[in-house]
Amino acid sequence: MLSAPKDFGWKRALDFGCIMLSLPLILPLMVLITLWIKLCSRGPAFVCQRRIGKKGKPFVLYKFRSMEMNSGIDRQQAYVRSLIQADRPLIKRELVCDSRLIAGGCLLRASGLDELPQLLNVLLGEMSLVGPRPCLPGEYQFFTFRQRERFKALPGITGNWQVNGKNRSTFREMNVMDIHYVRNASFRLDLHLMLRTPGTLLRQMMLAWQHRQMAQRILVLAKSGTALGLGRTSQTPHQQP
Repeated sequence: MLSAPKDFGWKRALDFGCIMLSLPLILPLMVLITLWIKLCSRGPAFVCQRRIGKKGKPFVLYKFRSMEMNSGIDRQQAYVRSLIQADRPLIKRELVCDSRLIAGGCLLRASGLDELPQLLNVLLGEMSLVGPRPCLPGEYQFFTFRQRERFKALPGITGNWQVNGKNRSTFREMNVMDIHYVRNASFRLDLHLMLRTPGTLLRQMMLAWQHRQMAQRILVLAKSGTALGLGRTSQTPHQQP
């Protein structure tokens, strides 16, 4: 049996207060990111994505664009769906060197800077600073009746799963973490998760950098092997008739 809904009225005051205090830092940073995206790629700096929010209601989520135009979300949904069905960890695509990322896109996503426009979603009351991960429409069908308890709270920019299980936990494990948050949410817990978020993002950036370095080394070795093979072929003496 699902637990009774909780009153999250205190979250609105906490969200609004944190956003107002951070605006002097966030607004100039968002301007710089917007200019960078416009300089290094064609298309708008922002993207709008359909997500599933509180009580299963859809909403439009805002993000900085970190991928080339016309990349589409279908590929992302198919990728996440394959991980869910295989019960494998939900690893972000920038950690597997997605070729669709724009220049600096890997950094934007690994650092979480691409999610800064979601502060507008928070101000609109569609999200909270802390809460369960926003759900893609294609994922909703995979949630069981009990797992949908997570939708009793607003989705968050950061949260229990984002801090404690991102890129290493499965879909099932993610839901355990999200439901635990919904049942135990408090002012103190939200502050605790917010304070742990920068360290989590730093580790995520380091992991993305390591994956990128590894991919570059593999590419260099592959090119060297191809060149070496071609060199040996060109040096093979022709047989005399």
